[in-house]
Amino acid sequence: MRNTTRVSHIASATFGLALSLAAMFAHASPNPQEPRDMTHIESPAATLSVRQQAIVPIASLAAAGDITRLDAAIEQGLDAGLAISDIREVLVQLYAYAGFPRSLNALNRLMAVLDARKQRGILDAPGREPSQPIPTGDALLAVGAANQAKLVGGPVQGPIFDFAPAIDQYLKAHLFGAIFARDNLDWPSRELATVAMLSMLPGAEAQLQSHMGMSMNTGVTEGQLRQLMQVLSGRVDADAARRAGEALDRHLAASH
Repeated sequence: MRNTTRVSHIASATFGLALSLAAMFAHASPNPQEPRDMTHIESPAATLSVRQQAIVPIASLAAAGDITRLDAAIEQGLDAGLAISDIREVLVQLYAYAGFPRSLNALNRLMAVLDARKQRGILDAPGREPSQPIPTGDALLAVGAANQAKLVGGPVQGPIFDFAPAIDQYLKAHLFGAIFARDNLDWPSRELATVAMLSMLPGAEAQLQSHMGMSMNTGVTEGQLRQLMQVLSGRVDADAARRAGEALDRHLAASH
């Protein structure tokens, strides 16, 4: 069994920042015999693909609300092979970490960029929709709990969820359920986007550290996370890259 890091307090103003605390309270290691579905796969590559690299500036600039630079990042992402649905999924997921206003603003920019490209004669690949309907009600809560346990590495519990049961329900139903059940964007890509988003949010270091572990639980390697930091440093923000590096170092130290 691997001990996980506990935190003494979380100063989070939105449920998006509180969601990642789940990893701090995991008490069980993943069962190595448990079959994985196609949303929870090992990455076969030693480095990030061009497509994965393109997700990083889109996610991070959207989280920062840097709309001017986001336009260029979206253009570069589409040119790198991201489908419209890939970028749309990242920007919808953003609401859980940076709030609805920035998610909506970023989605509006995506529509504007697509319209401008269409006028230039560029028809981008639409991508695909989820392969099955998203559950609702109690079924959605059950799916979210199962997805959360896979990402974290075991069942999740902790004082914050006893103190505020509603946040536990929102995490399972909204994020790990309604979002992570959408299989038209794979889990490694979702976690890379999450790390990029949280790296841009000073004060979210605990959550960022948690998602380093979740990323690695989906098959993202340490080397790929280091490469993500290089993309952040070179294309987005050096401070964000530093925060990501420090969070990864803390996660690795706690894991060992």
